[in-house]
Amino acid sequence: QVQLVESGGGLVQAGGSLRLSCAASGRTFSRYDMGWFRQAPGKEREFVAAINWSASSTTYADSVKGRFTISRDNAKNTVYLQMNSLKPEETAVYYCAAKYRGTRVYNYWGQGTQVTVSS
Repeated sequence: QVQLVESGGGLVQAGGSLRLSCAASGRTFSRYDMGWFRQAPGKEREFVAAINWSASSTTYADSVKGRFTISRDNAKNTVYLQMNSLKPEETAVYYCAAKYRGTRVYNYWGQGTQVTVSS
């Protein structure tokens, strides 16, 4: 069982930056691949970025490549999402998710943190 708690959301102007954090419970964090997703009002949840259990591999949605960076600190049981050059259309609730390494489905989710980008 993994429990996830996101933090770091808030209000930022377009072009600004935010760093999201996701703290995980348990002693087996390093066995999980981690991901960030977001859901804007009236839209479906979409993939943002992912990092594998060893941090040797990262994946990004095309829309955030070059602006967002996902990272993790297994000693702190935490995954991060550094978001730069934010756009108003990226206003959404951002969710952290976990899946056991090598599996396909994210089956642990945080409660989400609101990111609002003003124009």
